[in-house]
Amino acid sequence: MRMHLSTAAGFLLLAGVGAAAAQDVIIAPEQETVIREYVKKQPLASVKIPGVELNIGSPLPDTVELHEVPDTEYRYVVVDNRTVVVDPGTRKIIKIIE
Repeated sequence: MRMHLSTAAGFLLLAGVGAAAAQDVIIAPEQETVIREYVKKQPLASVKIPGVELNIGSPLPDTVELHEVPDTEYRYVVVDNRTVVVDPGTRKIIKIIE
């Protein structure tokens, strides 16, 4: 009985990890190249956002202006001198370009 509970718990844990990974946004290499080149050509002034940690998945407040990257569905902003690529639908950080 104990073995069955342990196995079931393991499957549930793996299912949870799989669900979290499915929510990650993967930028195609071609789109990442477009974003990197555009950001270099269109530099923005850096902004400070108190209380927000720059991590993948962290949402940015509505007060932060996001800038369009042509030919992609993503937006970007420069925070603390780091370029941050954002999903405009969720406002979550999906990539940090150093």
